[in-house]
Amino acid sequence: MHRYDLIIVGAGIIGAAVARECARSGLRVAIVEAGTPGGGITAAGMGHVVVMDDSPAQLALTAFSRGLWREESFPVSVEYASPGTIWIAADEEEMAEVFTKKETYARAGVHSQVLSAPALAALEPNLRAGLAGGLLVPEDGVMYPPAAAAYFLRQAKEWGAEMIAGRAARAGEGSVSLDGGLRLTARFVLLATGMDCALLPAMPLRMRKGHLVITDRYPGFVSHQLVELGYLKSAHKVAGDSVAFNVQPRQTGQLLIGSSRQYGSDTVAINQEILTRMLQRAEHYMPGLGAVSALRIWTGFRAATEDKLPLLGPAEGLSDDPTLWLAVGFEGLGYTHAPGAARLLADRLLGRASAMELEPFLPARLKGSAAGKALHA
Repeated sequence: MHRYDLIIVGAGIIGAAVARECARSGLRVAIVEAGTPGGGITAAGMGHVVVMDDSPAQLALTAFSRGLWREESFPVSVEYASPGTIWIAADEEEMAEVFTKKETYARAGVHSQVLSAPALAALEPNLRAGLAGGLLVPEDGVMYPPAAAAYFLRQAKEWGAEMIAGRAARAGEGSVSLDGGLRLTARFVLLATGMDCALLPAMPLRMRKGHLVITDRYPGFVSHQLVELGYLKSAHKVAGDSVAFNVQPRQTGQLLIGSSRQYGSDTVAINQEILTRMLQRAEHYMPGLGAVSALRIWTGFRAATEDKLPLLGPAEGLSDDPTLWLAVGFEGLGYTHAPGAARLLADRLLGRASAMELEPFLPARLKGSAAGKALHA
């Protein structure tokens, strides 16, 4: 007799959200975490709840997940707000992309508003002059990721989920063995371990390093999440180092400044060249940032897949173990995806109807791909 229906390894925002969704759906759930819940990849990003349209599958899941975020009633600690995102067009070429993006969003039922140059300047007067305009997506949100993970985890426990401290030394075949010798059994084991692939080395993930800067308090300096449209062409690509303008207002009045993408670096040390480029990019769009005081600079790692879509569901194609499931590879969108991914996984585990298809995210999609072939070469 299995003690649990589901054991989740990893108590970041993804693992915690899945635990909550499955526990409140009636499953017996255990969450295994060696470190501080929400202290790994979850603490390494901006907490932007955003609809992204790199692919139809990404658009569908981010829009679905954002809707679930907006249904929640969060405690103050989560700092959830909906300031909206403004995608900034630097020139007429990017302004053409604004109209294309608006049409894409409209087909998906996502509301957005084209901003002329004067309208953009009126909403965000600290942006530099000469920008072409932008696209406002008013229902996008921001939140504080570690507190959001703690909220999901707390609710999971209220629904009966058990939190077990310890490092998983082995997982699969319906069990998880911890370093201390404890062995847990379940019908299914879900790996929500971020970049930690020790339990399944075949996971085709790439480590992506990013830098973030948090400033002193400057209330009203920025009112929306601001992202340059060039982000889609540079910082969100899969290969190569890059920086882009990305600034988030916090409820504290602080500013969170990004963003950078590095591959091939496994050290948490700040890369001064990348940091300098990132801040220069930020000042290029918002010159006044050159005068603000930074309180903290840090780096973090996120797990990326080649097609920019997470691995959700049975680990078919990566493992012969039918009890092993995955919820990894979210890159910088794990914050947005968390409630949507949790809902889809619970639906599949329980055999119930879903609001959208899980198939584009199944690990089995890698069969026959270059990444999948490389794993078995």
